[in-house]
Amino acid sequence: MTEQPAPADAVLRQQLEPAAADAIRAYAARTRERADQFAAVLEGIAENGMPSPEDCTPWEELREAHLARLTAQRPAVA
Repeated sequence: MTEQPAPADAVLRQQLEPAAADAIRAYAARTRERADQFAAVLEGIAENGMPSPEDCTPWEELREAHLARLTAQRPAVA
């Protein structure tokens, strides 16, 4: 996939509603923030090495916490 935008005469772009454009910008900002946090963790590991297993949270606990967040955001329809 190329990073170069297509020439303006080759592709007609449909303009977004202002609210949709704002939502996309907000999503991009959240994604960028998460990527920056992930990059900081990786840089910390590269600089200091891997943390000891005793200092880590088991993946099962992380999974359950994430599932609980998802359930709170979108509860099942009864």
